[in-house]
Amino acid sequence: MPMSSNVQGRALAVLNRVARADWPDRLKLRQSLEKLVYTGSRAGFRLAAERSAKTPSTPRPADPATLFDLSLSDEQQMLVDMLGGFAREVLRPAAEAADAQAAVSAELLNQAHELGLAHYGVGEAEGGLAGARTTLSNALIAEALGYGDLSLAAALLVPLSAANCLRRWASPAQQARWLPAFVAIEPAPLTALAVNEPVALFDPLKLATRAKRKGQHYWLSGEKCLVLRGLEASRLIVAAQADDGPALFLVDATAKGLSRVAEPAMGLKAGGTARLRLKAVKVAAEQRLAGAAFDYQSFLDHAALAWCALAVGTAQAALDYVVGYCNDRVAFGEPISHRQGVAFLVADIAIELDAMRLMVWRACARAEAGQPFHREAYLARLLCAEKAMKIGTDAVQLLGGHGFTKEHPVERWYRDLRGVAIMAGGLQL
Repeated sequence: MPMSSNVQGRALAVLNRVARADWPDRLKLRQSLEKLVYTGSRAGFRLAAERSAKTPSTPRPADPATLFDLSLSDEQQMLVDMLGGFAREVLRPAAEAADAQAAVSAELLNQAHELGLAHYGVGEAEGGLAGARTTLSNALIAEALGYGDLSLAAALLVPLSAANCLRRWASPAQQARWLPAFVAIEPAPLTALAVNEPVALFDPLKLATRAKRKGQHYWLSGEKCLVLRGLEASRLIVAAQADDGPALFLVDATAKGLSRVAEPAMGLKAGGTARLRLKAVKVAAEQRLAGAAFDYQSFLDHAALAWCALAVGTAQAALDYVVGYCNDRVAFGEPISHRQGVAFLVADIAIELDAMRLMVWRACARAEAGQPFHREAYLARLLCAEKAMKIGTDAVQLLGGHGFTKEHPVERWYRDLRGVAIMAGGLQL
């Protein structure tokens, strides 16, 4: 079958599977999904035509006039609308229970799999929908899901992140071997990313986890912390310092010498964070990600943008929530939003949120255009790490005593948003 037919067929297969699911009817999302199916079919035809006119591996040259266009494409807007409905109608109601149980329910995992998010991290050659320019679309996915709940969104994005990591940094042979499972009808074995280490002032460029090569194998030793869904994962992508620099290894979670324990944290509880200990874990040399364009700094930058996008989505949720609360809350005969001290604080949140979003989208736009984006990603991370925590704090403050209780979600957002400053790796756009 020609490549053009394969591309369109895969797009239709993913979207039709979502459309056949029964939960959109219960949640009144059917109309949005039907629009997405139509748009996805149209996009599939157009993508097939574009791919037939040029080599798939050749990125389109950037047009300086449209390098940073803030208007979304029809497909991106449909994706945002559909996932926004999922975030509001599914994630938000499930967030409190997931936080209390420190786990994602099986039903929610199945619903997320029906969305086919992992397809956006798998290239066309392996049966997915990811093209050369997917960074911003992935950021929009993270932002939309983060609006429902940051912790749940992070947990559900683990498979997409692993697929993005393998597509971007594995060799063609490794991609052909590992990626097709991510787009299978049944959920793929979960692959989690392990980068953080339990040391003060952890620097992901100075890894304490070591990988020593002996013959056709590496021996990994070290400790990893705050690994999202680390206890559930069947495989782990572990960052370790090799003799020739930082490297990524795909490790079987049942390998001899690898142990895992739960590591409950202040926030990100639904993410099921875990600690890993590697004691002389034997890993075959071919399990080292060996893409010709491997760039560890770029790997970290894509991870930073993933957390920033989640922070933007959750900060938007906090802004929308406090606006409604302050307009409805009456004190001394008038809504508290009429008070300057309240109104100015809400305005500051809106200003900081717009700055965060612009910085993140700018970095993603440069990454998609194949231009250097380390500076932009670094600045976005600095801004989001600071302002996300401030927005979480201000949201709690605006609710007063109510902000301290679990009756309102702002206390959970406050806890989760603080994780943006300390998480390195774990997710990938």
